[in-house]
Amino acid sequence: MNDLKILVVGAGATGGYFGGRLARAGRDVTFLVRPGRANLLRDRGLRIVGLGEDSVLRPSLVETGSLDSTYDLVLLAVKATGLTSAIDDFAPAVGPGTLILPFLNGLAHLDVLDARFGKDAVLGGVAKVQTTIDDDGAIRRLGPLQSLSYGARTEPAPARLSDVDAALTGAGFDAALDARITEAMWAKWVFIAAIGAVNSLMRGSIADVVAVPGGTDFAEAVVAEAAAVAEAAGYPVPTGDLEATRKTVTDPGGGGSSLYRDLLGGHSVEGEQIFGDLTARARELGVSVPLLDLVTLQLRVHQHRIG
Repeated sequence: MNDLKILVVGAGATGGYFGGRLARAGRDVTFLVRPGRANLLRDRGLRIVGLGEDSVLRPSLVETGSLDSTYDLVLLAVKATGLTSAIDDFAPAVGPGTLILPFLNGLAHLDVLDARFGKDAVLGGVAKVQTTIDDDGAIRRLGPLQSLSYGARTEPAPARLSDVDAALTGAGFDAALDARITEAMWAKWVFIAAIGAVNSLMRGSIADVVAVPGGTDFAEAVVAEAAAVAEAAGYPVPTGDLEATRKTVTDPGGGGSSLYRDLLGGHSVEGEQIFGDLTARARELGVSVPLLDLVTLQLRVHQHRIG
């Protein structure tokens, strides 16, 4: 069924991209946006550019504070720093049968959403996409990766999960229902923590790090720490995913993570969401993570410095 009313919260690099794809595929999609972003989208449309694409959509918009009906599915794609305000913004859209599908880094957001809306209403989700926002507000594709995976975190699964799956598939990106979605979320967490730590601690691209003596060993040590936390938590990273993470952080041509780009730009970073929560869980589980502790401290100093 593709008749679900879908509210996309966050029209940035992730939410804007997947929401735009869904809208173009004929799904009933509305974007919840703040006035500034709403004005830009009304003026220029939702543009997706790069990799040979330059498309413009005129999506349905509702400004924050103006929601007057509930939706069947809420796709939540905001930065961790904006989660609290986003929840207040979209709460009027949540009715008795609404499902919430968040695509945030780490797992801390699940506790917050569960407390507000109930665990049965909150799905698990993993978004993988290589996009950024240009200075003119366009969503720029940087690579071919574009996939969503999602699934229930409770038993029995929500009755409308099959409808969600039907709405998200066949919309121009890879989409898959995952019965082990929490494990998949841990695997992605290990990946983004590893690459972010290697970049941030060494202040260089992956290529820079592995080009010097000891760089590859350092990168692999970071991966081992993050993977050890996942395993201790009961969600060991599947062998294939772990090998892919190791390959990424030791790639002689590797670049930098989005967190690292934000760090170099002097912007706010998701240090607590990605590293603070991970190291806190490590302490609770008795796992030693000196490298992850160091990057956590470094990013806290950065956040303190920029205010």
